Amino acid sequence: MINLNGSDLHNLIALGEGFTVEFKRSGTSNIGRELCAFANATGGVLLIGVADSGEIVGIDNHNKLKSVVQSVARSVEPPIIVDIESIETVLVVSVPEQNGKPYSFSGKFYLREGASSQQLGRDEIRNLFFQEGLINFDEMAAEQFVLSRDLTDSGFQYFAERAKIPADLAPLQALENLHLIRNEKMTNAGAWLLSKDINSISSSAHVSCALFQGTSTVHILDRKNFTADIYTNFQEVIAYLQAKLNTEFIITGTGRDERLELPVDALREALVNALAHRDYRSTANVQVHIFFDRVEIISPGGLPANMDEQDLGEKSIPRNPLLFSMLYRMDLVEQIGSGIKRIWKLCLDYGIEAPQIVIEDNWVTVVFARNKAQINSGNGQTAPETAPETAPETAPENTRDKIVVLLKDNPRLTKQDLMRILQKASGTIKEHMRILKKEGRIKRVGPDKGGRWEVLDK
Repeated sequence: MINLNGSDLHNLIALGEGFTVEFKRSGTSNIGRELCAFANATGGVLLIGVADSGEIVGIDNHNKLKSVVQSVARSVEPPIIVDIESIETVLVVSVPEQNGKPYSFSGKFYLREGASSQQLGRDEIRNLFFQEGLINFDEMAAEQFVLSRDLTDSGFQYFAERAKIPADLAPLQALENLHLIRNEKMTNAGAWLLSKDINSISSSAHVSCALFQGTSTVHILDRKNFTADIYTNFQEVIAYLQAKLNTEFIITGTGRDERLELPVDALREALVNALAHRDYRSTANVQVHIFFDRVEIISPGGLPANMDEQDLGEKSIPRNPLLFSMLYRMDLVEQIGSGIKRIWKLCLDYGIEAPQIVIEDNWVTVVFARNKAQINSGNGQTAPETAPETAPETAPENTRDKIVVLLKDNPRLTKQDLMRILQKASGTIKEHMRILKKEGRIKRVGPDKGGRWEVLDK
């Protein structure tokens, strides 16, 4: 059970709605659905008397509402245990993790997905929890992660800034409220997000990138493994793709615009899907392959139970719901359940063909066809594609151009992020940023903590 005081309540509200917290302004409508969804996940807290905005509006007649909630909890099949207490004007309904999954309410099955509760068919939810290997591996304890040794102040601060955790919230309390720490142990999801070396937690949780000559894997031109935490790996792989793919320079009336041959947002969506939905029990890892004619983003594990190819873009069953909810909180997931459709639309808007999605028993591969990109020579003529991906970077302007691209893609990157992604020293990044600000190419909006960068059109 969760025992909260007034301070705990305000801290929980400050974190906002999510995988384990739901706000309800008043009344008892849909309470059965929410309790059932929490029971089928890792438990959670329903705060009655709190608006969606986080404002405490309060409720009257707590005793009567407590009786209604208890009655609803008993009508869940099988009945679930809840703890109900009044804190200030808010009724706090705590649902501990249950042992009789799956649960149904009024003959329907619900599962917590991100910050909402979704209905599933009985076979779907039964397979989701009992089929081999699909019992939420991300929620299990990461035995290799020792809290006293591996949870560092700098690591938590890096995570907290991206997960929008209030600065005055203690690390252990925040991680417990988010269910990343359970029974005094870090979960796998928490370890993947907070570990300095993700392979120390799961031996195949890293991402491998490779650049090949031609259209086969025979000749490798470049290869790199990314083994930091999931968020950093995601940013660094996107930077790798931006560095290795071709850029087209389009002459306009006011100068020239740069355009990557593939839409960065579509690449981001495909990569985050691979990281969020892969099977982390597999001995294989996420792989990104760049060929002359295509880019492949390969995720181990196949599709989750009761999903097939025609369900893509229509149905969402996260294989790692706790990890998925945190990536959503960190703004890496654009919208729950919209990933595939979003990729298709981004490619259509970009004027390129939608990627091919290859489904196999143990793999899901997203294949982007590369444009026969041509680099504008500056005099109105075009030259055939060369191999800019293998050319050494020597000019400092190239680093500054990369910084601009990274900040345009993610305005909330910090100098520490840029150091990790570009593998440059602090002083080097600081000097590049100073020059970019002096040239009027970027500017800071808001404070150092909580603000963002704005890329200016020059």
